[in-house]
Amino acid sequence: MRIHILGICGTFMGGVAALAQAAGHRVTGSDEHVYPPMSEQLRSLGIELYQGYLPEHLQPEPDVVIVGNVISRGNPALEYALDRGMDLMSGPEWLARHVLRDRWVLAVAGTHGKTTTTSLLTHILDRVGLSPGFLVGGVPTGFGVSARLGEGPFFVVEADEYDTAFFDKRAKFVHYRPRTLILNNLEHDHTDIYPDLDSLYRQFHHVVRTVPSSGQIVVNGLDRRLDHVLEMGCWTPVVRFGADDSWHAQLIERDGSAFRVCEAGTPVGEVRWALFGQHNVANALAAVLAARHAGVPVAEGCRALSDFSGVRRRLEHRGEAGGVAVYDDFAHHPTAIELGIDALKRRVGNRRVLAVLELRSNSMRLGAHRDSLAHSLLGADHSFVVPGAGISWDVAATLAPLGAHATVCPDVDATISAVLSSARPNDQILVMSNGGFGGIHERLLAELAGREAGQ
Repeated sequence: MRIHILGICGTFMGGVAALAQAAGHRVTGSDEHVYPPMSEQLRSLGIELYQGYLPEHLQPEPDVVIVGNVISRGNPALEYALDRGMDLMSGPEWLARHVLRDRWVLAVAGTHGKTTTTSLLTHILDRVGLSPGFLVGGVPTGFGVSARLGEGPFFVVEADEYDTAFFDKRAKFVHYRPRTLILNNLEHDHTDIYPDLDSLYRQFHHVVRTVPSSGQIVVNGLDRRLDHVLEMGCWTPVVRFGADDSWHAQLIERDGSAFRVCEAGTPVGEVRWALFGQHNVANALAAVLAARHAGVPVAEGCRALSDFSGVRRRLEHRGEAGGVAVYDDFAHHPTAIELGIDALKRRVGNRRVLAVLELRSNSMRLGAHRDSLAHSLLGADHSFVVPGAGISWDVAATLAPLGAHATVCPDVDATISAVLSSARPNDQILVMSNGGFGGIHERLLAELAGREAGQ
C-alpha cells in the first residue's frame, strides 16, 4: 500500500510515517517546514519527502492520504485529494486501526512532560526485555527514532490533547483506548482550540472514559485539576503519586539527579541518572508506576532509569564553546519555561543562566500566556525574547517587570548578536522554542567557537 502523509515532519506524523514503513507500506510525505530532529529521522529511514503541498505529490494517486492536524481547507494538496475523492484518514485513526488494535496501550497524557515520560516508560519496558512498540513526540536518544512497532504486547504512546484533523476536532488521545493511562498534569493550553479549562476537562474526561475497569490510571496527586477530571466520573482503579501519603520521591541530590521512590514514606527504589529537574523526578515517578502496572517491580524500574540518556530537545545539552554551554528545550508554555530554568539553575549553581525564548505557539500568538510570561522568566539572569510571526501584543510591555534583565529581539540575527554581547565564560544558554528557531543553537556555538579561536 502506498501512503502519503500531509504534514509529515511534525513529531507525531513523522512517527506514524516510521510505523507505516516498518509495517511494509511505501510511505511518502509533504511538508512546508522541514527541520531536525524529524527531518533527519525520515531521511535516515529512506522516506521520500516533498517540500510544500503540491497536487503533483499525490500523483500517482496513493491508496490513502493521512492528514496531519496542521493541514486545513485551502491547502492545495488537500483540495486536490478532496476533489478526487481520495481516501483520507487522520494519523490517530490510522494508528488506532493498524497498530494499537490488540495491543496493551500505555498512554501518557498531560499538558507538560508527555514526551519525556513516554520515553522513560518505553525505556523501562525495553530494559526489562519487553520490547515495547512506541510513538513519542520527540526522539529518545537511546533509541534514535521516535517510533517503532515493537515485538511484545505493549505499546507506549504519547497521548496528545491537541485536535486530530480538520475533519475530526476531538483530541488525539480519544482514539487510543489505553489500558494504562498516565495523567501527568493539566493546565489551560492550546487556546486556539480550547477556549477555557472546562473544554479541556471534557477532553481529558473523554479519555478517562475509555480506560477499562481492568486497567489503571496513574495520576499526579498534587494536581487538583486532575482530581476534577476524575470527579466527572471514573470507572478504573487509580494510583496517585506526588503526595507524601502516596507514591512520592525523596531527593538525594537537590537538582533531582538522584532520588528515592517511596510508597507512603517507605523507600522502594532509588534512581541515579543523567537527567535533572524536579519535573523530571515527577515524570520518572509516573513512568515507574505505569511500568509497575505492566508487571515491572518498582525497584527494577528505578534501576532501568540509571542509563536513560534523555530526549532530543528536552533540556538537551547541545555543546560548549568558549566556556559557554548551550542547551535546547522544547518549552513554550510559561510553566514549562519556569521549570526548565529552575532545573538548570539547580544544576549549575552560581553560574549565570541566559534564557533565549521564541514566542511561537498558537497560544502565545493569541496572547493567552502573556500575563504569566514575565514571571516564568524570573529565574533567568537575563532573558532574550523573540516575538514570532503573528504576535500582535506588546511583548516589551509584558516583560517590563523584568527591567534590564530582559531584551526583546526582532529576529534571530539580532538575538545572536545580543546573546554574544552578554555571554561570558561559565554562562549557560537555555534556548526554548517549539520550532527550529532558525538553527540558533548551532549558530551560537559556531560564533562562540570563532570568538574563542580569535582570542
